[in-house]
Order: sequence, then C-alpha cells, then structure tokens
Amino acid sequence: MLLQDSDSVRDKSMTNNRNSLVVSNSHSHPIRERVGLIVNGANAGAAVNTIITAEDAGVRQIWMSQPPNLPDVLTTFAAAAAKTSSVNLGTSIVPTYPRHPLVLAQQALAIHDMAPGRLRLGIGPSHSYIIEKMYGLQHTKPLAHLREYVEVLRTALWAGKVNHHGHSYNVEAMFPRTAQIPIFISTLGKNAFQLAGQIADGAITWVCPVPYLLHTSIPALRSSAAAAGRSAPILVAHVPVALSEDRTSVLSAGHRFLDFYAPFYANMFSNTEFQITSDQTVPNALIDNLVISGDETTIAARLNELLETGIDELMVSLVPITGTGEDEQQTQLMHLIGRL
Repeated sequence: MLLQDSDSVRDKSMTNNRNSLVVSNSHSHPIRERVGLIVNGANAGAAVNTIITAEDAGVRQIWMSQPPNLPDVLTTFAAAAAKTSSVNLGTSIVPTYPRHPLVLAQQALAIHDMAPGRLRLGIGPSHSYIIEKMYGLQHTKPLAHLREYVEVLRTALWAGKVNHHGHSYNVEAMFPRTAQIPIFISTLGKNAFQLAGQIADGAITWVCPVPYLLHTSIPALRSSAAAAGRSAPILVAHVPVALSEDRTSVLSAGHRFLDFYAPFYANMFSNTEFQITSDQTVPNALIDNLVISGDETTIAARLNELLETGIDELMVSLVPITGTGEDEQQTQLMHLIGRL
C-alpha cells in the first residue's frame, strides 16, 4: 500500500497535470504544438545536434526511443536540455523491466531540474523477445507489471515519498522534491489502451493503422478513463512520413521500415484487415494506410486531417527514400513541422 499522505498529494497533482495537458492540446494552438519529431539516437552527439536544429526550425516536441543496444536516451536528453530552451523532450519508450522505477525517477528528476516542465516519460514493457532474449529477464504479465511500475514511478516523482509493497516491487523511499512529469505508456492491444485510460497521462502508439486508432484505441481509452472517473489521457499516434510522390519508392521504403514489425504486430494488423503475407512481410495496402507521402503541401494537409479525427498528437518518424541523403530528408521534415 501507499502512504495516505502520498495518495492525496498524488491524486491532486494528477488532476492538476491532466487539466494542463488538455489545455496544451487545444485546437486553438498551432498544429506544430501537436506534432512531434522522432530523432534517431544511434549517436548521442548527433542526436543532440539534431534536437538543437529542430528547435531552431520551430519543432515543439521531440521524441526518442530506447532500443536495447543504443545510447541511453535520458542521458542524451540531459545534454540536449542544457543546450535548448523550450522544445519538449519525450521518451517513446523506455522499457520498464531492465530499469527500476526509482532509477528512472532519479534520471527524470535530473532532467526536470535542468529543463522544468519539458520532459515527458513514455514507458512500456517492450516485447518478450527483447526482454527475455536480449536482457535475459522474465517478461511475465506485462500489463500488471506496468500498472505497478507506474504506481511506484508516479508516487516517487509526484509525491516525493513511496511506501509500496506489491508483486514486482517493494519500495520505501523519499525524494528531496517533487516533479510532476507526465507519464505516458506504450499501447498496442485493447487492454493496454484501457490501462492507459485508468493510470496514464498519455497513450503512445506505434505503427497502428488509423482505422484501428479510431475504432478500437480511442473508444477503449475514453471509456476506461470515464469508468475510472478521470479525464481521458492524450493519445499520441505514431505517423511514418516519406518525402516522395513516387509510390514505388514509398512502397520500397515502407517495406524496409515496416516488415521488421510484421511478426510482433501481426494480431493488431489483422484486426484492421491487414493480413501479414506468407513471407512475413506487410501488405502494400498497410503501407498505403500507415505511411503519409507526397510533397510538403500534401503531407502537411494529411497531418492536419489526422488531428481532426480525435487523435490528440502525432509523433512523426522519417521513412527515408533511397537516392536522397537521410540527413537532408530529416532536415526537410523538421522544417515542414516547424511551419505547421
């Protein structure tokens, strides 16, 4: 159980922060406030420079993933926070099993001290292959684990005091100060969206087709939040973008990007009638649905259309087209977002 005084502080903080998050996503704000750019973190120094350039270009939201074999994203964000002044920094996502919630809270607090109000913590249980085969850890009951992880992490950051005794964690700790950092969770299946509605400040998707978001994700998110007596969390939808009008090039680039996810996301794809092919690749129809392509005017219009469907924010990743430098395409994309 958590201490009662921690509960009351946490509940009050959650209410205040959810209200501020809803206001920040008002349609009266420029579209660019609701469209973020995913930055590649393979080289931390290069990523920091990209974030600086993106802020100068007008990008308001930066997102970075945490693959198991790449530099630590929160360390990269700490360096970027010291060299930028306003751009928001979001993790999408930090896997929970390898990182104790108090350790993540320590890292988040350090960034918050340097860049108050600019960090968004996206966390999730990742996939069994990564957790079990790469880290050698057990990947059991991921949603129950995630619920408990969020409980410890939020109470540590928002209340500054944890007294938690559960299945995965036994934690008694105090922090020197609080930091009301929004906590987002990764969401794929319906149960994950329902969990986000109950406990999170935001839900982060990855390669989810638009029909799935509109007909499964958003209803599950909103209904579970209503049942829990809280405001619906922000839905951040991942959107791959290819800067090309040539469909053949887009399909080729789309397969290079999406075929990797075919075995992991097959059930979700099939729920929206995009069946994985016999050779474990995604169908062209899925690429047409997922990947926004065309000239800059077309892409900007499509991003705007998506934000009118009920999706709160977009998290844009570049799908590089062969024949043009990837850095050049990324720069073009960040300027496109900055002009929205």
